[in-house]
Amino acid sequence: MAKSSDSQREIVVGVDDIFFAAKIDGAASAAGVRIVRIKTARDLIAHVEENGARLIIIDINSASLDPIRTIRYLKSKPELKAIPIIGFLSHVQVDLMNTAQEAGCDHVMPRSAFSRRLPELLSKPFAQ
Repeated sequence: MAKSSDSQREIVVGVDDIFFAAKIDGAASAAGVRIVRIKTARDLIAHVEENGARLIIIDINSASLDPIRTIRYLKSKPELKAIPIIGFLSHVQVDLMNTAQEAGCDHVMPRSAFSRRLPELLSKPFAQ
């Protein structure tokens, strides 16, 4: 995996929802953070394997990202498992939240908490 200083500041975002993509874009711009939005599991995995990342944000409800399988794969790779992953979903999806945590997602939060904490999550190094 090639890691440059740019990739260490880069946040990889896998989000289908246009509303949340725009919200993340705006918060990233305000924080001066470079994000890379990715639309498929295959592209997300390939990008992170090649470039690394400071943080991965993934919509646990994404149809195109196969989030649980993608998280399991990333956390199974010794060279990638230290990259923190934040997932978000509806607050009523407790079973899916537990499944995402079991898959290795470092932090899973309801959409409302994710929205509220987004500037904080993007503006400073993420601590697990």
